[in-house]
Amino acid sequence: MPDDQGQRMTERRGTLFGGVFSRGLRLGDEAWLQAMLDAEAGLARALERAGIAAAGSGAAVTRAAAARNFDAAELGELAALTGNPVPGLSRLLTRAVAENDEKAARAVHRGATSQDIIDTAAMLLARQAMDAAIADLETAADRAAALADAHSGTVMIGRTLLQQAVPVTFGVTAAGWLSGLDSALAGLAAARDQRLAVQFGGAAGTLASLGDRGPRVAALLAEELGLASPPLPWHTERLRLIDAAAAMARVTAATGKIARDVTLLAQTEVGEISEGPADNSNKPGGGPGLAAGGPKPAGNEGAPRRGGSSAMPHKNNPVASVAVLGCARQVPGLLATLVASAEQEHQRAAGAWHAEWQPFTEILNLGGSAAAWTAELLGGLRVDKARMSANLTAAGGLPLAERVTSLLAGVLGGPRAHDVVATAAAKSVSSGIPLRDVLTAAPEITEAGIGAGQIEQALDPAGYLGAAREFVAAALRAHESRDNSKN
Repeated sequence: MPDDQGQRMTERRGTLFGGVFSRGLRLGDEAWLQAMLDAEAGLARALERAGIAAAGSGAAVTRAAAARNFDAAELGELAALTGNPVPGLSRLLTRAVAENDEKAARAVHRGATSQDIIDTAAMLLARQAMDAAIADLETAADRAAALADAHSGTVMIGRTLLQQAVPVTFGVTAAGWLSGLDSALAGLAAARDQRLAVQFGGAAGTLASLGDRGPRVAALLAEELGLASPPLPWHTERLRLIDAAAAMARVTAATGKIARDVTLLAQTEVGEISEGPADNSNKPGGGPGLAAGGPKPAGNEGAPRRGGSSAMPHKNNPVASVAVLGCARQVPGLLATLVASAEQEHQRAAGAWHAEWQPFTEILNLGGSAAAWTAELLGGLRVDKARMSANLTAAGGLPLAERVTSLLAGVLGGPRAHDVVATAAAKSVSSGIPLRDVLTAAPEITEAGIGAGQIEQALDPAGYLGAAREFVAAALRAHESRDNSKN
């Protein structure tokens, strides 16, 4: 492996929209270039170990294989001649190595085809992105666990179809977030550890140019790059790429759920939670300054405040949640492009392979950005218990109608109890009279011998939380078990 880790190009937030969609690790042109060079260097080292290349070839190629020595824009222009940037890159790399060691230069790209280099580079980039996303998701999951634990008994109204339903706790809401994050983490780690593999098949997947030593070189290449060695080349079997992208899509699904809940609960009319300021304590997955948005550019004294609006001075927008949702909305279409591109002809695709490069890169960037934003979001989340209680009280007892129905069903029977409570609820809504008052005055209820004390108890939200605490505890145990399994 190359010693100069500084050669790993990650291009943090180097574009106009990068601050939103590249919050974590950014994989751009230079990252791709370095990954392709790493693949070429790894191949040279493997060839030398297999006795095919001259002694010292691996080290010589590795020294020359630094992205700073090449012009990505120039390679992009050369790619127009051959359909991809590898032919131009391999020629320039060969020339750079030959300046110091002509024998070593013969090891550059030997036995490989362009797709071998690009596919292997894609796997290296996926590993970088997954490592960074896993670090941020672990932080996010720990923070969700802390929220679930702290608010296991914090009562709030549950909502179904965007309408008030029955009481829940904020703890069980956060436990749901935690479960999704842990599931996304497990899937991401599995894809990283089991589905990332080298690509090395030569012209048509047989490594004919290397004779009987081809499989040995392929195995050594995998060892050099720290990737799996597949049973055979996968030039037109694209499930590895799809699996890696799908694992990142699961990340945006889990984080998008959290972000959507936060935007809804942070609405002015609801106000049960809100985003805090940027949190500087976030464990970085994609580099320093992740949670605070990285180093501030010079001369930004007049920069807008976090959550501000260009037109409305009073606004405090949920920026982190909005950014997560912006990332999450793009990924399904990009993943669909990869799935559609998996139908490839014979031993090499005509266009479908090319169609993968950009959407795959963007899925890695967007998934990583969503993970980084979510870690920050959960670190600064503010929970307003008083507002949760007030919103629940404002419903006038209506969310407990189900419990009152259960109380009456034993005396009146299920259908009649349902009708009595439904009529009382409708009267409460139309008249503004609290449901308890309507119920205690209903003749059907008094005739059934149900007293005001029983009605009052049935309308207590804290007494109708079912297994909320048990579910929170179970989610926390599962999270702790996952943490322990890593050690």
